[in-house]
Amino acid sequence: MQVSYDKLWKTLIDKRMTRTELKEASGISFNVLAKMGRNEFVSMESLYKVCVSLECDIGDIIEFDRPLTIKGGE
Repeated sequence: MQVSYDKLWKTLIDKRMTRTELKEASGISFNVLAKMGRNEFVSMESLYKVCVSLECDIGDIIEFDRPLTIKGGE
């Protein structure tokens, strides 16, 4: 499963906000921002901070490229 932050980058463009401004407004670290730039997983706490600073829902900033398959489930 892959994660994509393309929606986040589009939201930043729509809000005319830079990545540095997002980092400062949300209180996330440069490392978290770099991971997002590489479409890597970050903590829920970091995603929450971004959502609060952008006044959006998590689905507005992140999406999964494939549906999550639960192993051993029903």
